[in-house]
Amino acid sequence: HSTGLSIKKCDLKIAMNNSNHHTEEISTERLMLRRGQPFTITVNFSAPINNYLQQLKRTCLIIQTGSHPSKADGTQVEFPISSLGDKKQWSAAVEERDPSSWTISVNTPANAPIGQYTLLLHASKSHCLLGKFTLLFNPWCKDDEVFLPNEAQRQEYILKQEGIIYWGTENAVLEQPWDFSQFEEDIVDICFMLLDVGERHQRDKDHTRRKNPVSICRTVAAMLNCDELRGILEEYGTEQNSNGTSPSKWLGSRPILQQWVASQFKPVRYGQCWVFAAVMCSVLRCLGIPTRVVTGFTWAHNTKSNLNVHEFYDEDGTLLTQDNNARVWSFHVWNECWMARADLPPKYSGWQALDATCQEKNKSPSFCGPAPVLAIKEGDTDLDYDVCYFFAAINAKCQVYIQKADDTLKPAFGGTKYVGNNISTKSVGSERCEDITHNYKYPEGSSQEKQVLDKAYRKIQKLQRGTSSSETELCFIPTTFEEPVNLFIHLQSKSFLTLGQDVPLSIEISNHSGGEKATHLVVGIQSLHYNGVPITQLWKEEFHFTLRSNEVNRLLVFVPYSKYRGDLGENHLLRLTAVLKDEDSFYFYFAQEEISICDPPLSIEFPENMQQYQPSTVKISLQNPLPEPLEKCVVAVAGRGLIYRQRKYRMGSVQPESSQELQIPLTPIQAGPRRLTAHLTCLQLQNLKSYKTIDVAAA
Repeated sequence: HSTGLSIKKCDLKIAMNNSNHHTEEISTERLMLRRGQPFTITVNFSAPINNYLQQLKRTCLIIQTGSHPSKADGTQVEFPISSLGDKKQWSAAVEERDPSSWTISVNTPANAPIGQYTLLLHASKSHCLLGKFTLLFNPWCKDDEVFLPNEAQRQEYILKQEGIIYWGTENAVLEQPWDFSQFEEDIVDICFMLLDVGERHQRDKDHTRRKNPVSICRTVAAMLNCDELRGILEEYGTEQNSNGTSPSKWLGSRPILQQWVASQFKPVRYGQCWVFAAVMCSVLRCLGIPTRVVTGFTWAHNTKSNLNVHEFYDEDGTLLTQDNNARVWSFHVWNECWMARADLPPKYSGWQALDATCQEKNKSPSFCGPAPVLAIKEGDTDLDYDVCYFFAAINAKCQVYIQKADDTLKPAFGGTKYVGNNISTKSVGSERCEDITHNYKYPEGSSQEKQVLDKAYRKIQKLQRGTSSSETELCFIPTTFEEPVNLFIHLQSKSFLTLGQDVPLSIEISNHSGGEKATHLVVGIQSLHYNGVPITQLWKEEFHFTLRSNEVNRLLVFVPYSKYRGDLGENHLLRLTAVLKDEDSFYFYFAQEEISICDPPLSIEFPENMQQYQPSTVKISLQNPLPEPLEKCVVAVAGRGLIYRQRKYRMGSVQPESSQELQIPLTPIQAGPRRLTAHLTCLQLQNLKSYKTIDVAAA
């Protein structure tokens, strides 16, 4: 007669299991598993087992997860150890045995809830804790809803810890490095804390939520910017005070998530769209959902799914703020996550757009998505979730109105702007930019584009009939012109300019009216926040001239740095405008161009070769192109495996048109490709970042 099993120890085979489950980057001390894939453990008994089959019959495994494990909702499961494991359910089988130990293979279902689990052995009357493990989504498993068949994409969208986020303007796309650090020691725990806090505030207490990637995405997005939810980030307004970190100062997600936890879940100050999207990407990649960061240029924000948006300028071409109305942003950053949509027809599986930036304050939910990218392209605006919002944001037409001195509004000829251009993301396996606009739209002017716009327009109108009539208040503004358009104005500049260079403006005006025209032209430059909020008019000049019939007048103006160096704003975006007034008919003609003023280069030089554990020196140098010194320069450097945490160095002042360099000692502790990021701030520059990757030889 044998007594119950007594266990000496259990070997969770962490190194082998984590490596098989692609989680060895997260931890070498804790068992980290992906669902739908077996793992192996060895149980050592205190005494030899005489009666193997009899003991096996009486023995089973129990898993538990969540704060209140229960059999009813699948958060507690008891299953036998048999020789045949059912691959679709929790199951176990003995693979090897000798009298004092069993090696057991345990299988997890591909739709198990993600989370932190406890594994117990139940033998006759006793329970024994075998260990704890964390279960994540599994893009390598074809039965998991997040299955991604391409290995290079899995490497990029799950395992890659560094990325690039695009910003600037559509003609001058700039890049900034970002460190997602999704596998750093504490991030996985913070991600589950975030789900706990988020789920506590959700009205429907649905215990199957953690099985489903769509629910997880919605929980995380809701947590990113919601004040009443103890959200992670506070949005940076245009009139913010300085008690916080300005959004352009962050180099990665980890300090933000750590600060949120350390402050007992107080929103971290401050975030803007790219920070929300970057943190979202870190959390979802960590949990095992393939995710990327996407930027679109010229984005119609908060249109309430209206396909017509408006911009208002005064007669000098100064953009006027309409606070609560839709605004055209210079760029906007959101996420795409890869998953099957069990709630929709199969063709909508794949990339889903998810936008964690707050739509309207005090409105719940404050985020949008996940919306199938295919549904956005096809104009299926009635599908879940918020397809209609994304569709309007990248397909709206923006009409310009001039607000005259007496407050009447006149439509401007030539002032139509199209949105949703150059939708970009970092390409797989390289640091190049990939244009994915074709995933969101048919080619401009194609018959498919027209069909989709017609279909979406009909669906959106149907939707709006159900809502209040206050949304249609702008329809009274006249958009039709009584006489044919016969003056044309064209404005051009250089898309890439470095700080300190003159801004060249070339303006061409032609008269096709068949008669003489007396005209008044105002050319201006103003600085903008990236979300379309004007900062200030930096420069303007007026011209009066008469154009003979069929005459073309060309002007070339150079605006020196001294004229535009005022308040450039954190993103250095300038809007150039030209307003032409026909003195006889009082019609307005309008042209605009947006340019990015680029920072001077900050160069990083590595030695010829670097070896793990060998001290080395990196050279960082800055060239000052300005006619004035760059004062109080501070360089922050960071790089996983190269430098511990983040280091700051004072560089002092860099004299006009000269350069200065900084030698940084470091000892790489990890081999392989390693990225170093440098961020320089001084009185004139807040957002100068640079990065370089080196292959560190293994010791």
